[in-house]
Formats: sequence, structure tokens, C-alpha cells
Amino acid sequence: MNLHTLLTARTADRGPVRVGVIGAGKFASMFLTQAAGSPDLHVVGVADLSPERARASLTRTGWSADRFAATTFEEALRTGGTHVTDDAEALIDVSGLEVVLEVTGNPVVGAHHAVRAIDAGRHVVMVNVEADCMVGPLLAERARRAGVVYTMAYGDQPALICELVDWCRTVGFDVVAAGKGTKYLPEYHASTPDTVWEHYGFTPEQLAAGDFNPKMFNSFLDGTKSAIEMAAVANATGLRPQDEGLLFPPAGVDDLPHVHVPAGDGGVLTRKGTVEIASSLHRDGREVERDLRWGVFVTFEARTDYAVQCFAEYGVKTDRSGRYASLYRPYHMIGLELGVSIASAVVRGEATGAPTQFLGDVTSVTKRPLTPGEVLDGEGGFMVYGALAPAAASLAARALPIGLAHGCRVVRPVPQGATLSWDDVEVDESLTAVRLRRELETTTAAAARQHAPA
Repeated sequence: MNLHTLLTARTADRGPVRVGVIGAGKFASMFLTQAAGSPDLHVVGVADLSPERARASLTRTGWSADRFAATTFEEALRTGGTHVTDDAEALIDVSGLEVVLEVTGNPVVGAHHAVRAIDAGRHVVMVNVEADCMVGPLLAERARRAGVVYTMAYGDQPALICELVDWCRTVGFDVVAAGKGTKYLPEYHASTPDTVWEHYGFTPEQLAAGDFNPKMFNSFLDGTKSAIEMAAVANATGLRPQDEGLLFPPAGVDDLPHVHVPAGDGGVLTRKGTVEIASSLHRDGREVERDLRWGVFVTFEARTDYAVQCFAEYGVKTDRSGRYASLYRPYHMIGLELGVSIASAVVRGEATGAPTQFLGDVTSVTKRPLTPGEVLDGEGGFMVYGALAPAAASLAARALPIGLAHGCRVVRPVPQGATLSWDDVEVDESLTAVRLRRELETTTAAAARQHAPA
């Protein structure tokens, strides 16, 4: 509760935290608009494949041109300004840089940047959940050995969910389910970048004025992003995905303790201690009353009859038994809140959520039949969507993780609705992300054999 006090004391003692930003899209823009007025943060550099896009983001978010006019990193450090570049590697290597924000959204690139940053002694705020759910346990362990922090991004839903889970466990409740709200209908799994805007209802004027990437928004709509974020939460909290993956039950905030509890107790869950989504739409397309589309939640169970009595005495909304209750946050503000992760890493040495094990994975499911020779277009594209699965089931099926389903050539026919396997595609084994993923799968399988009953 005194994070801001610690941060300002650190600024008075050593100067503002020196931050490097890799990627200048929507999330980064939201962070940059907050950093523009913060005396506790010095954005030393912003790296993007398009420096002009980065400069446009800085201008749009309230930065005057003179603040990002530094022509070198040395000048930026000397003057307190910001250098814009297309060289992420050079930014990572800047002497005295403390924190790297990986905001590219590209899991292959993000894994590489994270390894480079950790090995250079930088804290890593992994906004790139796509990379985290694919190889995050190895990155977190690498950071631990290097004495730096690898962390989820506060403000993004996974970190906020982890915070609710941590609260539950700290005060002594059993976590039944944790997750987020989203707009979902089963037919959205087939959505493509060509159809995404009609589902969202954005006007041409809105699209022209904002940072709207059709593939990114489509990944939210077709279920991929939900699967990615819930896998990340599972790996950071120890909550285990259901064998069926995500059920996406419709539920408003008042419905959570009735819906997001086990089926045997009147809900929909097939197990306790899991991750799930609350859809803001009923299956017939009607909007859910008091929906949680932008928020996060946890449902929990009282351990004693006296705690149940206290729920009733203090007006806690519960299910009919009085034992299940919920806590929710109605909004998340993504990059606007990212400073919490930066401050936590630097002044406390703590992550705002980080993977500790490999429990949830995101497989690649085909939206249409695929033929040999086609090249996969990845998350939010025309060819595949991501589905949550228990990691053990994913590994048993040799499933291709969604994070690697981009740029791979299909080598044999795959029907619509099938889970892609490693055997269906050719991948570049030289990529850092592929090598890390292979290592994660090998070590997970070895650990499972070691703990298997004799």
C-alpha cells in the first residue's frame, strides 16, 4: 500500500527508473501517456520496427517533439530525453537501463527480447502474454537465476486476476474459479480480420482515429486471447484448466457465485480451483445484465460455518448455500496502470504475477481446412484460433502452441476444427522461441515421468 511512497523515495535517492519500451502499439501508447507526466519514470528509448509509428504514438499521447528528439541513447541519458529507434537489441544494451517493457505482441520476437533483456540484467515486464503462455515458466526461472524480475503487466487482465487470487488465499478463502469477462458467442471462433469490425460495431471514424489492429482485435473475439490469458493465469497461480478448456458461460457480476462454481453445486464448472470466462452475451445474442466484459473476477468458498455466517451479516452476495461468493473488478485500464509493475519490480523486487509451473497451454485449432504448402497466419488471422487445454493434454497430443502458428508451412492436409500438431507443420528450429518451447516440453515430460506412480 506504500508503493508510491517507495517509488518517490527511490527517485529522490537515485533518480527516475530508466525504462526501455519495445513496441509502440496501443498498449505502449497507453503507458506512454502516463509516463509523459511521471517524474519517477525516464523512458530512455522506444524501439519499434517503424520509428515513425513510434514518434506518432508519442505525439498522440501528449509528448512534445523536443522530448523524443535525442539522436542517441547517450544523449537521452544525459538530457533526460528519449531516443526513438528500430533497434530493440541496442535499446536492451543501453548502460544503466533498468526495465524492459516487451510490448510487441509477437511471441517469437518477444521470447527473444526477454532472453536478451534477462541476460543483460534488466527486469522484464512481459506485456506479451502470447510469449508468456508459451515459454513463460522458463523465462521466469531464467530471470530468477539472473537476479532480476520477470513479471506480468499490471493493468492487463492476467495480472489483475492474479492479484485477486492472491488476496483470496492470503485472507483464507479457497479459490473456486478466477477469470475475466469478454464478449463471446460460439460462432466467433470462425471470425477473421475481414469480419471482426462488424462484430465489434466500430465506425469507420473510430477506426481511422485509433490504434486498431484487426488481427489483434480478432484474437480477442475468436477466443484466442481468452485462452492465452487464462493459460497465463493458470501457470502463475496453480489453478488448473478444466479438461474441456473454457466454457464461456454467460454471467453478470451478480451471477458469478451461482455460475462459476461446480456443476454439482448448481454452477457450470467441472472442477474447483480453475480458470474460466464470463461471457457478456447470452447464447442467443442478448446482452447479459450487469456484464463483466471489461473486468476480472474470482469466486471463492468459505472454509467454516462461521465465515458463512459473516458473509450473511455483512451483506456479501452468495449462492443459495451461502458458501460461495465472488469479488470482481469492473474495469481494467491496461497500459494506463503499467507503472505498478515497474515500481514493484524495481523497489520491491516483486512480480505482479509470474509463471511458476506449466499447467495451461494454448493449442492451435483450424478455422478451415488447411492444405500442404499453406503458411499459417497466426493469432487473430484467417486460419487458426487458440484453445485452452491442460498442459498435460496438449503435450500428449503434440499440439502446436498458438504462439508458433505463424509463418509455419503446412506439410499435410488438416481438416477444419482439428488441433494442429508439430507433425502438421515445418518450424524453424533455430528460433529462440522454438528452442525454449522444446526445452519446456522436454523438462515437463521428464518431471511427469519422475512423479508418475510406480
